[in-house]
Amino acid sequence: MAQAQTAKKTTTRLTPLGNRVLVRRLEAEEKLPGGIILPDTAKKKQERAEVIAVGTGKKDKSGNLIPVEVKVGDVILMEKYSGQEITLDDEEYVIVRADDIIAVIQK
Repeated sequence: MAQAQTAKKTTTRLTPLGNRVLVRRLEAEEKLPGGIILPDTAKKKQERAEVIAVGTGKKDKSGNLIPVEVKVGDVILMEKYSGQEITLDDEEYVIVRADDIIAVIQK
């Protein structure tokens, strides 16, 4: 009797280096307040993103480590065209420098 095998989804771990941060863009609203539904081509890229992983920080001139100010799970506002877009395990992410993060959004 053959045993059933389940496929295990491979998850790639990515750790940003230095003062870089791995983020996932948050989806744009599909429906406007008036009830109009936007197609994918009309949606603008969002500057809001969720922090997935954080690098260790960068060193100042004296060699002291300056840690990154955001943590995993934070929702941030970032520069519009900043970062390097990558795809890992069929998910789209952006690696941005901590300097390109404008603010942490708190609810």
